[in-house]
Order: sequence, then structure tokens, then C-alpha cells
Amino acid sequence: MSGLKLSHVVSGAIAVLLGYTSSVAIIFQAIDVLGLTQAEANSWMLVLGLGMGLSTLVLSLRFRMPILTAWSTPGAALLVLSLDGVSLPEATGAFLVCGALLTLTGVTGWFEKVAHLIPDAIGSAMLAGILFRFGLGVFSSMEDNLPLVATMCATYLAGRRWFARFTIPAVLLVGILFCLATGAFDTGATFTFTLAKPVLTLPEFTLTAAIGIALPLYIVTMSSQNMPGVVTLKAAGYRPPVSAAITVTGLTTLILAPFGGYAFNLAAITAAICAGPEADEDPATRWKAGVVTGVVYCIVGLLGAAVISLFLIAPQALVVTIAGLALLNTISGALSTALADPGQREAAVVTFMTTVSGITFLNIGAPVWALVLGGLTAFVLRPRRVAG
Repeated sequence: MSGLKLSHVVSGAIAVLLGYTSSVAIIFQAIDVLGLTQAEANSWMLVLGLGMGLSTLVLSLRFRMPILTAWSTPGAALLVLSLDGVSLPEATGAFLVCGALLTLTGVTGWFEKVAHLIPDAIGSAMLAGILFRFGLGVFSSMEDNLPLVATMCATYLAGRRWFARFTIPAVLLVGILFCLATGAFDTGATFTFTLAKPVLTLPEFTLTAAIGIALPLYIVTMSSQNMPGVVTLKAAGYRPPVSAAITVTGLTTLILAPFGGYAFNLAAITAAICAGPEADEDPATRWKAGVVTGVVYCIVGLLGAAVISLFLIAPQALVVTIAGLALLNTISGALSTALADPGQREAAVVTFMTTVSGITFLNIGAPVWALVLGGLTAFVLRPRRVAG
């Protein structure tokens, strides 16, 4: 880790901030549906943080790429709808089945073969569509807190003009100072900083839970999380070890499922932050931002729900704006790659618009349908071969 830069630390911190604030509320809803005790809830938050942190550390250090992992956000939303009336042991059994399916997917290698067939233009268009709402959030958040967002945007422009290497750290610092000065943080919250403890739940395997929970959880995790995660790294110029990464996330799920680690997968949004030029101008050393992310995830996990509450006291406009500004370069780069080839341009536009639409059919999210429709468009509009 020699040569660690401020940009690595800031990118890692922003990735963790975005990872928690964007979806931790959904995790709390799933915990509430299961009726967990406080100790069991703390165990969930402990292993989810450690699972993301340790798997990110292993993959980033082993392959020298910013390979970030995450809990399955659409999977958590699925659990909110499907766990009603299900006991915790039954749910744990379903989590283990999902982990076994993820591990099997990584070991067999079929998913990697499919992922490498995606054309660069279509993959980049899907990435741009996934990140589009974060860039758009910068401007929509002006309605909530115009002075804060305007100040951060002005800092961003000044940074890009005069101190490009420190633009995002400066924007984050200015945003925090502005919130402190204006009292925008919720300072009335109370916290107890104690280490969380794992609580073991013995699994109970039932066919109903396997079909109704494990299989849908596996499908949404693969389609809505792992596929975008692979595309994100490819669009950043990396050739990710897809099978090895899926295997690691599957094994992490298998090990931590009895303690609340319901499903882990490759990250897309947070990975885009650490794999982009804001993390480091040199793609070969951006993996250090991934390592920082892993360490911070572990720390947050060890301190349990108390530290997670700290992420929730920040005004939403601060989180949305810093994430959007940090991703602007990545969005522009993805759009540039997507539209560079005139022969693939229409397919890329279809992919982009399908992703932005957010459509969902058969429990399969927009990114996968974007690849299907974009690929179909590219196939239909491919140039005809002239007989020689």
C-alpha cells in the first residue's frame, strides 16, 4: 500500500457512504419483517459490513483491481416482500441455498463466458444508464437544499479548473463544513459505540423457502447486481476475474448466512467510484481505493448499527451531490465509449434508455433487459455482408 493517495482514501470513504445510505433502510425493513431481536439485528449489520469488507479486500489485493462487493440491494427488497410469515431458521436455510448457487456459478465459469460476449458499446451504455440517476440527482437535489448543492458545485468547477487532483476531496470537505455551519446535520441522535457480536442461527431447509426465497434471491442478485458489476469494471478498462469474484461472494454468503449475511455480490455504483479517474489517474493503482473501501466496511461492520446511524444524520442533498459529482467523469467516459462506434450507436442508445427506464419483468431488472434489447438491436441492424 505504499504510495497511498488522498484520492484513494476519499474515494473509498465516499463508496462506503453511498453504499450504506442508498440502501441500509431496506435492510432495516427486512430485519423488521423477520422480527429480529436487537442482538440479531446487530449481528446482521456486523456480518454484512465484514462480508463486504473482507471480500473486497481479498479481491482487490489478489487481483490488483478495484473489485468491490456489496450486499444485494434488490435482494433485500425481495426479502421485504417474501419473508412475511417465514421463520429466521427457514430464511437462513434459504440464504445458504442462495450462497451455494452463487458459488456453483463461479466455479463452473458459465457466467464469465456470457459476460465477455457483451460488446463494449452496449456495456458502456448500460453503465451510463445505471449511473445516470446519480448524476441527475445533483440537479434534482437543488430543490431540497440549493445553497448546499450550489456551493458544492461551485467548488467542483473551481477544482476542475485549478486543482483537479483534489477536486472531490475539496467538494466533500466544503459540503461537510457548510452543513456544520448551517446546522444541517441531525445532531440530536445518540449513539452507543460498542462492538457488535455475531449471533448464530441454525438453518432449517424447506422446499417452500428454497423455491420462494433462495431461487428468486439468486436470480435478482445475478441479474441486477453481478452483471452490472462486471460491466462497470470492463467499462473502466479492466478485465475482471469474473468466475473467481463470483466464487468469493458465494463462499462469503455461505460462511456468513447463519449470522445474517443473506447474499453478497459484485458492486456496480460504488465500484464505479473507485474504478474511475477521480480515484486515481493511473488505472494500475486504483485498487488501493478498493482496499480502503474494504477496511472502512470492516470498521463500520464491527461497530454495528451505531455507526450506520452516523451515515443517516447527513442531509440527503450532501450524499446525493457528492456521489453525483464523483461519478460525472465515469458517466461521460461511458457515454463517449457507447457512442463512439456509429455502427453500434443505435443499439447503445436503446441500451441506455432501457436501463434508465427502470423496467422490471419476471423479477429481472432493467440492466439485464437493456442488454437483451440492446443486443437484439445490434443483431438486427448489423451490417450485411456483401458476397464476394
